[in-house]
Amino acid sequence: MSTDDLAAKIHRGAMVVDAHADTLAEVAHGAFALGRENQVGHWDIPRARLGNVGVQFFTVTDFAPHVPRAMELVDFAYRQIAAFPEDLRLITRYEDILDARNEGKIGMLLSIEGGEALGGELGLLRNFHRLGVRAMGLTWNRRNELADGVLDARSKGGLSEFGAQVVAEMESLGMLVDVSHLSEPGFWDVDAIANRPYIASHSNARALCDHPRNLTDSQIRAIAARGGVIGINFCPEFLSEEGNATIEDVISHIDYIARLAGVEHVGLGSDFDGISHTPKGLESVARLPQITRELLGRGYGEDAILAILGGNFLRVLEACMKPAAAAHNIPSTHQ
Repeated sequence: MSTDDLAAKIHRGAMVVDAHADTLAEVAHGAFALGRENQVGHWDIPRARLGNVGVQFFTVTDFAPHVPRAMELVDFAYRQIAAFPEDLRLITRYEDILDARNEGKIGMLLSIEGGEALGGELGLLRNFHRLGVRAMGLTWNRRNELADGVLDARSKGGLSEFGAQVVAEMESLGMLVDVSHLSEPGFWDVDAIANRPYIASHSNARALCDHPRNLTDSQIRAIAARGGVIGINFCPEFLSEEGNATIEDVISHIDYIARLAGVEHVGLGSDFDGISHTPKGLESVARLPQITRELLGRGYGEDAILAILGGNFLRVLEACMKPAAAAHNIPSTHQ
């Protein structure tokens, strides 16, 4: 069997999980349509089918992650599911992922990018959970009520008291804690209080590209020690200091994290439709099979490739999506 044929076979058998895309906001803004193949944007249903996506994390916030906008995008997500019932299924339990695969549908997992969407109220986190949100990045790049973002870290602040309550409540509810965009002190606060695996949904290795959005070796090892996963971001500025990148740069970041922390702790977090341009060779979600081909070329075996493509995130989802038996012992003043 040729390399191309073997890569195609492996990719067809994979449960591909992409832990970050901003597509819903772009579609809601009218940039393109979700249900037809487009010449603009990075993700739509026909191209996701070509990429064999099984689970896609979709953010329900954009550059204005306040409460009304987040609620609007949750509503928009439900309307897209209603519009394409043969293609999309909302993921609220791990079992939904298995059902979606059996039904031939793409699992849609809703994620908040930036805790500003909570409006400083823990009750809103619980309401977002009731509406189906199952992951949240604590900050975007700037400071909010939870913590400092990675580009607003001059005060060297970590989690606020409210931020610590949010992490505890997320774990209790069965939501994934996402540390992408979080300041380093905030990251280490999460690591100190987390009782479950946490993720960096769309971050890369700072050793290969010295950008503040990327993770240090110590952070990568800490995520791995907790059983978490790092989703490789396709943003060229996070892949290469020259600002231009190819699919080989994506593979290099996968390879670096796999060698540093173990192949079981790296996955995909494309940031499709949240980045202005993509690496050459990964122009849209339809090109994801090329990652499989490149990994084969780097000497990765089938089991490792299946883990990177989605198995690692599936492991964390299975571990984290069940509500905890008891909440953390952190008193809350935000009821």
